[in-house]
Amino acid sequence: MALKDIQEEIIRLKKENDICLLAHCYQSPDILEVADFVGDSFALSLSASKVTNKTVIMCGVRFMAETVKILSPDKKVILANADAGCPMAEMMDKELIEQVKEQYPDYTVVAYVNTTSELKTVCDVCVTSSSALKICRSLDSDKILFIPDKNLGSYIAEQIPEKEFKLLSGGCPTHARIGMAEVKKAKEAHPDALFLVHPECVPEVVAQADYVGSTTGIMDFAKKSDAKEFIIGTENSIVSHLQLACPDKKFYPLSKDLVCHNMKLTTIVDVLNCVKGIGGEEIELDEDVRLGAKRCIDKMIELG
Repeated sequence: MALKDIQEEIIRLKKENDICLLAHCYQSPDILEVADFVGDSFALSLSASKVTNKTVIMCGVRFMAETVKILSPDKKVILANADAGCPMAEMMDKELIEQVKEQYPDYTVVAYVNTTSELKTVCDVCVTSSSALKICRSLDSDKILFIPDKNLGSYIAEQIPEKEFKLLSGGCPTHARIGMAEVKKAKEAHPDALFLVHPECVPEVVAQADYVGSTTGIMDFAKKSDAKEFIIGTENSIVSHLQLACPDKKFYPLSKDLVCHNMKLTTIVDVLNCVKGIGGEEIELDEDVRLGAKRCIDKMIELG
């Protein structure tokens, strides 16, 4: 089948089978073109909770599909590619954080939304990269245990010096492996370009940025800016998306290695198989886990 034929069949089957299709920004353009909602992970989960479709397909990674299920327990939730995980979400578990909490009993546990549903059950509040600063500032506690991303945690801690942060050694391996050598090389090659970076990058890289923000924040900034050239310090799919959205501007990857291989697992044929009912994996959560994780997410909604 030609790509256009596959996309048309997906659109037809979505309508026929009452399906809502979610696609994270890091997905490829052929998938984004057939999605009902495109965006960051938590925004997608909120969108899914407001639609009437009986089935939701997540083109992203496992923790994102879990968040959809947490907020939409009555919907059938499918992860388009069962092997699409998130190394950051999987590097800390419930048992580890319970042990850390015993060592720091007076700390409020703030969990980046990029965590498993089970881990969220022992945390106090979730945050996204765009809401973390506001939520951490609004907490009554002056002591914060921020997990799992130490780079995002460090970025937030610098802006709230009146609070004490405890950070563990975790983070996004895709963003964290990029260092100052790549920044220097990119800036020398494109001296007139603004540098836009995700706070999951290491602090010395973030310190060089003209703008720091979430994936959608980076995209919105670039689209609205009067500047004509940009170095993009997040997953490289955003470079191609911005090139399509703003053909009058130039976008350059910070590094050819800024690639999330888990996000790249999902293909347009995976999506086709899902809408046919023969692909993906249905996400099922124990109700105690779902409610425990939802408490953490509800607190985020309340504060942020």
